[in-house]
Amino acid sequence: MSPSRDHDPAEAPRTLPALFARSVARHPDRRAVSDGDTVLTYRELDRRADAVAALLTGCGIGPGDRVGLYTSRSVDVFTALLGVLKAGAAYVAVDDRYPDSRRDLMLTVSGAAAVLTRADWAPRLAGLAVPVVPLPAEYGTAPASALRPDPEDAAGVLFTSGSTGTPKAIVLEHRNLVAFALNRALAPLTEEDRVGQISSLSFDLFHYEMWNTFAAGAEVVVLPPVPELLEAGFGAELTRLRVTAMLVPTMVVNHVATEHPDAFTPLRLLQVAGDVILPAACRNILGGGFTGTLHNLYGPAESTTACTAHRVTARDAEGDAIPIGRPLDGVTAHVFTDGRPAAPGEAGELLIGGAQLARGYLDAPELTAERFVDDPYGTGIGRVYRTGDLVRLRADGVLDYVGRVDNQCKIRGFRVELGEVERLMRTLPGVRDAVVVPEGEGTDRMLVAFVAGDGPLDEAGVREAAEKELPFFMVPGSLVILPEIPATHHGKRDVAALLGLLAERRRAHADERRALSPTERYLTGLWEELLAETGIGSADHFFERGGNSLLAFRMRMRIARDLGAGISHRAVLDHPVLADLARAVDTAHAPAPQR
Repeated sequence: MSPSRDHDPAEAPRTLPALFARSVARHPDRRAVSDGDTVLTYRELDRRADAVAALLTGCGIGPGDRVGLYTSRSVDVFTALLGVLKAGAAYVAVDDRYPDSRRDLMLTVSGAAAVLTRADWAPRLAGLAVPVVPLPAEYGTAPASALRPDPEDAAGVLFTSGSTGTPKAIVLEHRNLVAFALNRALAPLTEEDRVGQISSLSFDLFHYEMWNTFAAGAEVVVLPPVPELLEAGFGAELTRLRVTAMLVPTMVVNHVATEHPDAFTPLRLLQVAGDVILPAACRNILGGGFTGTLHNLYGPAESTTACTAHRVTARDAEGDAIPIGRPLDGVTAHVFTDGRPAAPGEAGELLIGGAQLARGYLDAPELTAERFVDDPYGTGIGRVYRTGDLVRLRADGVLDYVGRVDNQCKIRGFRVELGEVERLMRTLPGVRDAVVVPEGEGTDRMLVAFVAGDGPLDEAGVREAAEKELPFFMVPGSLVILPEIPATHHGKRDVAALLGLLAERRRAHADERRALSPTERYLTGLWEELLAETGIGSADHFFERGGNSLLAFRMRMRIARDLGAGISHRAVLDHPVLADLARAVDTAHAPAPQR
């Protein structure tokens, strides 16, 4: 931390407070952020952030400290985050949807010196050995912070799944986030844009929603949660709120575009990131009323949200896969196989370097040295991050994504270490061993957990315990209770035998189905398609078989299209058991009584 001219609006900013200060100086009275209740201009947001910084400074928080942010998506998130940075500290992103145990683990692992939260949420954190600082109900005035972070100072700590059973804490520096926010290779935003905000603070897409928007002098529009957007009509809400640009998690786009291709028509700029975008989703978007531009972004959180980008064309959408594009400005991308550069068209591991490369993992030097490597093959490429992603470099310089080289997978847009889920499952009461495998592809992928207990296990009890301890995206969509986990002749877990057992179990389940009504028969087929499952019965629970709110949205759209039943999204969510939903559909489809 040192004196700096980094807040001089005439100079290119090198830190996040300087980036924000430049926009405050350029357009102080333009809207900076809004939610359903509050609108703040750049000047007003700046003053509120100064008040938070003064509050933290008064609590002894300063340079080198880390502060947990635990609050709901609203203008308060932006006020709190800016206040932390103005106090010279780094923020620790905590998703308010996580179980208490996961939240507390993240705050402990991060070494947070304090936690900023909503005043009414402070009692939730009473058991932590960390000072809890409630956000003020009224923001007074405070002098602007005189602290000037260095570009190499930590700005944020973001957690991702870890193979050891403990989440990995990625340390991002000011220079990493500034390089991304000002990157000229990304589709530009203008000060007239209203950027829709739907990601959690703990999801790296939030960086774009906040910093790229502020860098352009545009407005962040905090949108309702995705299930509420789906209930109200995704496209209708974007139109009502005059949203012009978004970076949307891929899984949301894949689901919504499948059933409602015109949902993104109000946007002039749609970018997707977080998973593999389906060509069919792109065809639906580009072939409908959408007249804007569609971009596919790729990048692990260790490369600051995105490190490559590709504008998707109608020709791309007709192919088997959508390219992940070319490196952003200041990013280096190298493809290696067997210790040598891969030839064009040859699959190899993608190594990422450059200005957006994170510092490493917090308090984990061995893991950092394993993944962040200095010139791993002696070819002079410098410090790089080993992504574990297989890609191919085309002759035209564009990268195609191929798959993973390790034991990670993407579930609902989140990167998951299967080993971490297994270790967490083994900590549940009565569980002795667990094997977790992914099932399905793309948007329909879910986790299946095979569980062996010390004694009899109740599936509902195991599921309830898992939901209390695991983040929602790590909770297995399907559970199989076994007396023992089968092993091969070499003593290793026999995954092939487990998958065979799963298939046999589902065939038996299908044979036991009772006679179904026409609506139940329709729903079993629809659920099996959406959930990538077989053996669905009338007593099955949609969410316990791997469903989620996005799949429920697709189900509602299909029911309306195929059966002509005007059932609401809320009714679908409120009737998760197939037989109950069938009755609700029949009621909605029944003709109105004659008067």
